[in-house]
Amino acid sequence: MAPNQTIETFLATLPEDRQAAVRQLHAVVSEHLPAGFAESCAGNMIHFVVPHGLYPAGYHCNPKQPLPFISIASTKSHIALHHLGLYGSPELLQWFQEAYPGYSKTKLDMGKGCVRFKKPETIPFDLIKELAQKMTPEEWIAQYESAFAPKPAAKK
Repeated sequence: MAPNQTIETFLATLPEDRQAAVRQLHAVVSEHLPAGFAESCAGNMIHFVVPHGLYPAGYHCNPKQPLPFISIASTKSHIALHHLGLYGSPELLQWFQEAYPGYSKTKLDMGKGCVRFKKPETIPFDLIKELAQKMTPEEWIAQYESAFAPKPAAKK
């Protein structure tokens, strides 16, 4: 895949049984994120990021990259929604874990900030819509910076 291919080109490369679900997942996130996030496509994923215009420092691992927030991927075994806000906010994570059973009959399959859907038809789009609305770029920046703030030097 080209490093900066279009989202449409990326979607067209997916297996047919995944295209509609990933397209809908992209649309739900894109339509319900608060203003200020930008989207791109690279590394076999769709990304929603805080652009450099809003956060010039960029991503600490590579400041040339914008600050990542949500990514959507399709692997051999599942469709994934990577939400770094879930990883960094215990309150948001708890809300999501408690709300999930009300939206899906499947067991939640989740890593630290990655929600995996083994079957496209089990994606709880209404829950993802709510999740997308829960954090503004400014709230994400504040959460991100609090996790990477310099620690005070130890007194000797």
